[in-house]
Amino acid sequence: MPRTMSIMEPLSAMPAGLGRVIRFVITDVDDTLTADGRLAARTLGALERLQQAGIRIIPATAAPAGWCDAMARMWPVDAVIAENGGLYFARDHGSREVRRRYHAEPVARGEAMRRLLALGERIAASVPGAAIAADQPYRETTLALTVAPADTARVLAMLRAEGANATANSLWVLGWFGGFDKLEAARLVLPDLFGLDLDAVREASFYVGDSLNDEPMFAYFPKSAGVATIADYAGAMTALPRWITTSGGGGGFVEVADALLAGA
Repeated sequence: MPRTMSIMEPLSAMPAGLGRVIRFVITDVDDTLTADGRLAARTLGALERLQQAGIRIIPATAAPAGWCDAMARMWPVDAVIAENGGLYFARDHGSREVRRRYHAEPVARGEAMRRLLALGERIAASVPGAAIAADQPYRETTLALTVAPADTARVLAMLRAEGANATANSLWVLGWFGGFDKLEAARLVLPDLFGLDLDAVREASFYVGDSLNDEPMFAYFPKSAGVATIADYAGAMTALPRWITTSGGGGGFVEVADALLAGA
């Protein structure tokens, strides 16, 4: 049964000692690690403290491949799921190279992007104020649109009417062709990098997010938290996290890190 706002518990209700069983923290990025588009030093430090405690860190974001390549190279993380699951990046710790794996083969990706860009242009022309996102040139598998909040449902419906998958987060309305999302990408990352089946480590994993495109993760992971701003989206969601922080953005993630490390 999906959780509702009335039973989404405060993070302070998380059982003491839970951190002892957590081996993986998978987290959204925009407005979960960041606040007002910036990554604070204390949030970056929280990622590093978790990693130093032996917890594997995997950001899972709707951000474009171009951003995520840099995250994988420079952040204290073990992999980065990009474009809502369209691909992932992992640094080869024996070198400075970053490898990537896509959900689809090149020909399929190319055709999908041509269709998406044409669809994005039609939507931008017909919905006042809607625009293809400025970071679209750095995307390889998804279409991102900036849309007024009042038009989000309309644009989602337009994408789906053309056979695209669609969701939204705090920055974009996203469209894509293909059977991927953050959860399906996690099912690739865990065996590829760690030799583990995601289902086998489900109870040893913790997810942190803030918005609509995190629903598959909240539905799958029994141990999860939303930063405080998830309250803005909860009424439109069918799957919610177990706990909610008192702070939004990166401050909320720091709360989660502190709670996990206190119980480790």
